[in-house]
Amino acid sequence: MCGIVGYIGPQEATPIIFEGLRKLEYRGYDSAGIATLQPDGIAVRRSEGKLINLAKLLQEQPLTGTIGIGHTRWATHGRPSETNAHPHKAGPIVVVHNGIIENYLSLREQLKAAGHTFSSETDTEVIAHLVEEKHKQGAPFESAVRTALQELQGAFAVCVLCLDEPGTLIAAKVGSPMVVGLGNNEFFVASDIPAILAHTREMVFMEDGDLAVFRNGLASFSTIAGQTLEKQPRHIDWSPLMAEKGGYKHFMLKEIHEQPRAVRDTLAGRFQEEAGDVHLEDLKYDDATLQTITRMVIVACGTSWHAALTGKFLIEEHCRIPVEVDIASEFRYRKPVIDNRTLVMVISQSGETADTLAALREARQLGALNLAICNVLDSSIAREAAGVLYTHAGPEIGVASTKAFVTQLAALHLFTIRLGRAIGKLDVAQGRSMIAGLKKLPELLEQCLGINNETEKVAKQYMHARDFLYLGRGKNYPIALEGALKLKEISYIHAEGYPAGEMKHGPIALIDEEMPVVVLVPKNSAYEKTLSNMEEVIARGGRVIAICTQGDTDVRAKAEAVLELPSLGEDLDPILLSVPLQLLAYHIAVLKGTDVDQPRNLAKSVTVE
Repeated sequence: MCGIVGYIGPQEATPIIFEGLRKLEYRGYDSAGIATLQPDGIAVRRSEGKLINLAKLLQEQPLTGTIGIGHTRWATHGRPSETNAHPHKAGPIVVVHNGIIENYLSLREQLKAAGHTFSSETDTEVIAHLVEEKHKQGAPFESAVRTALQELQGAFAVCVLCLDEPGTLIAAKVGSPMVVGLGNNEFFVASDIPAILAHTREMVFMEDGDLAVFRNGLASFSTIAGQTLEKQPRHIDWSPLMAEKGGYKHFMLKEIHEQPRAVRDTLAGRFQEEAGDVHLEDLKYDDATLQTITRMVIVACGTSWHAALTGKFLIEEHCRIPVEVDIASEFRYRKPVIDNRTLVMVISQSGETADTLAALREARQLGALNLAICNVLDSSIAREAAGVLYTHAGPEIGVASTKAFVTQLAALHLFTIRLGRAIGKLDVAQGRSMIAGLKKLPELLEQCLGINNETEKVAKQYMHARDFLYLGRGKNYPIALEGALKLKEISYIHAEGYPAGEMKHGPIALIDEEMPVVVLVPKNSAYEKTLSNMEEVIARGGRVIAICTQGDTDVRAKAEAVLELPSLGEDLDPILLSVPLQLLAYHIAVLKGTDVDQPRNLAKSVTVE
C-alpha cells in the first residue's frame, strides 16, 4: 500500500518528508520519491528500491524548499522502476497518489489526443496531465484540481503542487486513507499517522470526498465539489508502535479490519460490466489459448492451499473444467501428469514460497500453461510465471494470513469469470450476475466486522478448550480448514477442519462435552445436510458454535453459541465466513496471551524447502 507524506510551512520540507516516508516503511514499497517547490521550479528526486537509494540520491542532488510531497510506491500499474516512481510531473503540476484510477486508460487516450506525452506506465500520471490540461484551459490551480478529480473513477488519495501557485498544497481523498496534521503555521499530510506523529498530535482525518487547501498559514476543508466543511481536530496520544498499528492492539487485527479495502483494491479497475467480463491486465493468455485448456492444477501451501481448494469448486462449477489441487511440497515429487493443455496455477502471497516456486518451475519444464496469483509485484514467482493475477492486499505484517487470503479468493472469482467467458461456459448475464455480487463484497465484509465484540464473547466462553473441530460442506469445507489453521497458528490449540459429511467417518469419536465444534451452516444448497451434521454433534454432547445466515432461528435454537452474518450467495459466502473465524482465533489467542503477530516456529514467507 503506497505511502504519502506532504509538508507546507517554514521548515525545510525534505528532511520531514523523508523521515515520514521512513516511518511508513512497514506498509511495504518498491520505489520512492520526493518533489519540492524551489525558486527556480519544481525539483523531483526518485529511485527504485529501498529508501537508502533515495537517501544516496538526495546526498548527491539535494532538494531545498519549504513545500514538498513524497511517496513510497507499492506498484499496481507498471513495474517497479525510477520512471514509474512518484511524484509524477506534467508541466507545472506534480502529483503523488495512493489508490487505483479505474478509468485511467480512457483518460490517457483523451489526453494523448489533446497533445499530452506520457513517460510512465502508471495510472497516476494521468492525474498530473488531467490537472495540467484544466489549468492550461484557464482554470486556477484549485479549480483545475477539483474539476480533474471529479472525472476520476476509483480510489485515490492525492497531494498536488503547482509551480504557478508556489504557496499552495492541495490534498484530497476518495477511498484511500489520508490524515492532516496541524502544526504552528505549518501543515502535514500523510496516508497514515506514524509519518507525522513526531511533529504534531493534532490530526484531522479526511473523509471520502474531502479536499484540503493549505496556503498562507491556513487550512481550509471542503468537498471536492466545493461545499465548505468544518473539521474538528482529534488529539492522538498513541505511541509510535500503536500508530503503526492504526490504534489496533496487533497487526493481525488491523489487517482483518483492512479486508474490505484490500478486496476493493483487488477488484478495482477489472470489471467490464457491459460485457459481463473482467480485464486481467497481466494474464497474458488470450481467449484462443484459454480455449485449449482441458484441465487445471492449482498448487499452493498453507492458507493459499485453502484458497486453491475454494477455487477448485468455483472453476469446476462455472467453467466445467476438471481441477486438481496439489500441495506444493508434494507436487514435483509425485511425477505429475501434465502437458501443454494443462493450466498450472500457483498461489503465493509473497511470491517467494520455495516449494511453490519449485512447482512452477516443474510445470514450465513439462510444458504446461502457467499462471500465478500473487500479492507482491516483481517477486520471483511473478517474474517466472507466464501470466500473473495480482492481488492488492498491501503488505501483511502478521504471520497468520488474513487479508491476503480473502484477496486470493476474490482473485479466484475474477479468474473464474474470465475463463468462463473465454471458453463459452458463462454467458453475458451470468458474468454480470457474478460481477454484481463481487461489487457488493467489500460493503458486506464491513458488516461482518461488526460482530467483533460478539466474537470476543464467544472466545471467552471457549478459550480453555484443548481441541476444536471445524465443519463445513462444499465451498465452505476449505474455509473450515482455514479456520482451524488460524486457531492452531496463533493460539496453539489443536484444531482440525473436516467436510461436515465426513465427520461420522472418524472424528465423531472425539466429540464429547469438552469439544467445541465450529459449524459453518449458511443458507445454501447444503444447508439441510449441514444442519443434520450439527444435530449429530449436539446428540453426542458436543458444544456447537454455529456461524449462520442472519435471521436463522432454527440454528439459533439449537447451537450453544451463534454468530450471524449477511449473505451474498453460495459463491461468495465463504469469503464472508472467513471473517468470524479469523476474529475467533485472534481473540482466543489474545486471551491466552500468545504472540499473535509472530507465533512460535512460524515465518511469514517460507523461502526454504
